[in-house]
Amino acid sequence: MLDELRQIAIFAKTVDHGSFRAAGQALRLSPSVVSHHVGQLEQSLGTALLYRSTRKLSLTPDGERLLASAYAMIEAAESGLQDLSKQGEQLSGLLRLTVPAVMTQSCFISQLSGFSRTYPEVRLSIDLSDLRRDLISDGFDIAISIGWLKDSSLKAKKLFEIQRRLVASPDYIAKRERPHSPDDLTDWDWLELGPVWHRKPEFRKGDQKKTVSKRPSRISANNADALSQLAISGSGLALIPDFLTDKEIAAGRLSHVLEEWSVQPLDVFAVWPANAPKDGLIKHFVNFLSEPMQGIANQD
Repeated sequence: MLDELRQIAIFAKTVDHGSFRAAGQALRLSPSVVSHHVGQLEQSLGTALLYRSTRKLSLTPDGERLLASAYAMIEAAESGLQDLSKQGEQLSGLLRLTVPAVMTQSCFISQLSGFSRTYPEVRLSIDLSDLRRDLISDGFDIAISIGWLKDSSLKAKKLFEIQRRLVASPDYIAKRERPHSPDDLTDWDWLELGPVWHRKPEFRKGDQKKTVSKRPSRISANNADALSQLAISGSGLALIPDFLTDKEIAAGRLSHVLEEWSVQPLDVFAVWPANAPKDGLIKHFVNFLSEPMQGIANQD
């Protein structure tokens, strides 16, 4: 069948150009190859399609009937190719994302909105959860992951960093001696973010680097908003993304602790299946996010 479809297309081109030689030039085939394909088609159909003379070719009645079908076939094929080409230029389809709920208060949401405006034919289905989702079994195209990657079978690209601040309520801080170094915080109450509780925070001041050997936490949560509220209530210290702390600090509900020391930021990755198309919707989405977010995420 595939050979016959190719032969029909060559037959139509031969009629259009009026000779085997001219059709061969258009198709980048030799005249003898063009003639062979038309002859094979005639043989498989059991009828003559072209009258041949030394000067010209003309259609037989059966050739005229087949030519109409040949044009319809070629038109359908060209239309399908054009649609695919346009789809590459104007992205379309459904993209299923799983995103940590805490990101709803970050600049990331405005980036999603920007992508949607740029590609109006793409539908975004966004699952917001601070529970770690399984990309494959839960049926997502992309996971936005905060922190450290574990599954090496997936592809990933770093999008930006989340700056964090060490904060506590003014009342909690007032009950303790003013700390001058991370070493002074070993006996403070630490509120832990569940997914990263086991990692010691790294502090930097100039060339100095220190990690805190803190005592086991009595309270942990898998939601940064909840951690912020616990800190406001006076339950202890918390490392919280700056986009959650800025308003609370301005309102006096939280205060910086060791403000002269910076805290190791958290990396944010886009993660997707390894077998995703190399130039598909996922790639365009990740490329759209990675560059613009760098400038926004690093703003204070």
